[in-house]
Amino acid sequence: MLKTTVPEISNYRVFYRKVKYPRIEFTTGELVLILPYGTKPEEIYEKHSRWIEKKRAFIDECIKEAEGKELVARESKDFGQLIQNYMEEISKDLNVKANKIFFRKMKTKWASLSGRNNITANTLMKFLPENMIEYIIFHELAHLIERRHNKKFWKIIEFRYPNHNHYEKSLFGYWVKIQEGEIL
Repeated sequence: MLKTTVPEISNYRVFYRKVKYPRIEFTTGELVLILPYGTKPEEIYEKHSRWIEKKRAFIDECIKEAEGKELVARESKDFGQLIQNYMEEISKDLNVKANKIFFRKMKTKWASLSGRNNITANTLMKFLPENMIEYIIFHELAHLIERRHNKKFWKIIEFRYPNHNHYEKSLFGYWVKIQEGEIL
């Protein structure tokens, strides 16, 4: 993989890969362009500048909000039991069943659902308030009904969390807070 930084604009990184279409990501707050060989990063940046600036404003707002957040001191054993309790409760509510749950430290996600219906929970979730953990588990279990983040998925989320945008924003703020505390 060839990694190149564009000198004219130092607020993003560029990776050239053998891909068909350009991809733009904000990985833990940093803008990354993943481009096919020969693509000019300035053109992609310019083409998507409105989306990029909107996303940057959101991230800046979350960082500011993170200043007032408090992390929870929770033992791993208590965290595991809390997750199990939420899994059972929410599974009944949604009439779904995940296969297994695994715990590991993850670099960019709070949790994920595998193709085999296993949930992997980021061990860093143990520093979150209970309502945030519950939201994450609900979010992952909702993927058992709808795999993609489309309208149908967000309708399922809105069933229990009509203010899900608040939770998503708050979770990003907690992510920033955890990184600041160098827990990662």
